[in-house]
Amino acid sequence: MTVQLKINGQTHTLDVEDDAPLLWVIRDEVGLTGTKFGCGIAQCGACTVHVDGNAQRSCVTPVSSVVGKEITTIEGISANGNTAVQQAWIDHQVPQCGYCQSGMIMAVTALLKENPHPSDQDLANAITNICRCGTYPRIRAAVRELAQKA
Repeated sequence: MTVQLKINGQTHTLDVEDDAPLLWVIRDEVGLTGTKFGCGIAQCGACTVHVDGNAQRSCVTPVSSVVGKEITTIEGISANGNTAVQQAWIDHQVPQCGYCQSGMIMAVTALLKENPHPSDQDLANAITNICRCGTYPRIRAAVRELAQKA
């Protein structure tokens, strides 16, 4: 099946199966490797991207379901890696191993767009991404700082 996907503002014409997971299309066909594979069952969140501005797990998203929608990956949220969320990550030294961080940043970015002043409970409810290194206290500190600035 030939599809056109708009990823990070660019249209890509691709010949892929309609049920191909968006994650693998982004990584293998488009060549954007910032979105990570973690579990393949939408549990860990390493593969989080934005689809029409909403955080979505790309490992279980069939490519046919996102045709005509705006897809944004970690590479697309800022050309220079300088969004407020990315700067807060740096300031609070959030990453340890860093593997989950692109998905975590995408999830937090979507949350803050919807709710610029989330409580810790809002954050816990909305961000179900898994960080095996346990950097959750630094993530909460970064989000608290961002909420105060908003």
